Amino acid sequence: MFITVAGVKKEEADGLTVAQLVVDENVEMPQYVTVTINDEFVASGTFESTVLKDGDNVEFLYFMGGGQ
Repeated sequence: MFITVAGVKKEEADGLTVAQLVVDENVEMPQYVTVTINDEFVASGTFESTVLKDGDNVEFLYFMGGGQ
Protein backbone atom coordinates (compact mmCIF):
# COMPACT_ATOMS: atom_id res chain seq x y z
CA MET A 1 0.00 0.00 0.00
CA PHE A 2 1.03 3.62 -0.43
CA ILE A 3 0.64 6.24 2.30
CA THR A 4 1.90 9.79 2.63
CA VAL A 5 3.93 10.54 5.76
CA ALA A 6 4.77 14.18 6.47
CA GLY A 7 4.31 14.99 2.80
CA VAL A 8 6.40 12.07 1.48
CA LYS A 9 4.70 9.21 -0.38
CA LYS A 10 5.92 5.83 0.88
CA GLU A 11 5.21 2.20 0.18
CA GLU A 12 4.42 0.25 3.34
CA ALA A 13 3.23 -3.25 4.18
CA ASP A 14 -0.48 -3.87 4.64
CA GLY A 15 -1.54 -4.03 8.28
CA LEU A 16 0.82 -1.27 9.45
CA THR A 17 -0.35 0.32 12.69
CA VAL A 18 0.22 3.90 13.80
CA ALA A 19 2.36 2.59 16.68
CA GLN A 20 4.66 0.73 14.29
CA LEU A 21 4.87 3.73 11.96
CA VAL A 22 5.97 5.92 14.89
CA VAL A 23 8.80 3.43 15.55
CA ASP A 24 9.70 3.01 11.87
CA GLU A 25 9.87 6.78 11.36
CA ASN A 26 12.08 7.27 14.45
CA VAL A 27 9.68 9.90 15.78
CA GLU A 28 11.37 12.05 18.40
CA MET A 29 9.64 12.11 21.78
CA PRO A 30 6.93 9.62 20.77
CA GLN A 31 5.23 10.07 24.14
CA TYR A 32 4.44 13.68 23.15
CA VAL A 33 3.51 13.23 19.49
CA THR A 34 0.02 13.81 18.16
CA VAL A 35 -0.89 11.92 15.00
CA THR A 36 -3.42 12.83 12.35
CA ILE A 37 -4.67 10.58 9.59
CA ASN A 38 -6.41 12.41 6.78
CA ASP A 39 -6.65 15.50 9.02
CA GLU A 40 -8.42 13.56 11.80
CA PHE A 41 -6.73 13.28 15.21
CA VAL A 42 -5.91 9.76 16.44
CA ALA A 43 -6.22 9.14 20.20
CA SER A 44 -2.82 8.11 21.57
CA GLY A 45 -4.40 5.14 23.33
CA THR A 46 -5.42 3.69 19.97
CA PHE A 47 -2.05 3.81 18.16
CA GLU A 48 -1.59 0.03 18.60
CA SER A 49 -5.01 -0.81 17.13
CA THR A 50 -5.26 1.85 14.41
CA VAL A 51 -4.36 0.23 11.08
CA LEU A 52 -3.37 2.46 8.19
CA LYS A 53 -5.04 2.08 4.81
CA ASP A 54 -3.88 2.68 1.26
CA GLY A 55 -3.95 6.37 0.45
CA ASP A 56 -3.85 7.61 4.06
CA ASN A 57 -2.12 10.91 4.77
CA VAL A 58 -0.28 10.83 8.12
CA GLU A 59 1.18 13.82 9.97
CA PHE A 60 3.11 13.96 13.25
CA LEU A 61 2.43 17.07 15.31
CA TYR A 62 3.92 18.47 18.51
CA PHE A 63 2.18 21.09 20.61
CA MET A 64 4.60 23.31 22.47
CA GLY A 65 3.71 25.57 25.35
CA GLY A 66 5.34 28.88 25.87
CA GLY A 67 4.80 32.54 26.00
CA GLN A 68 5.91 35.52 27.98
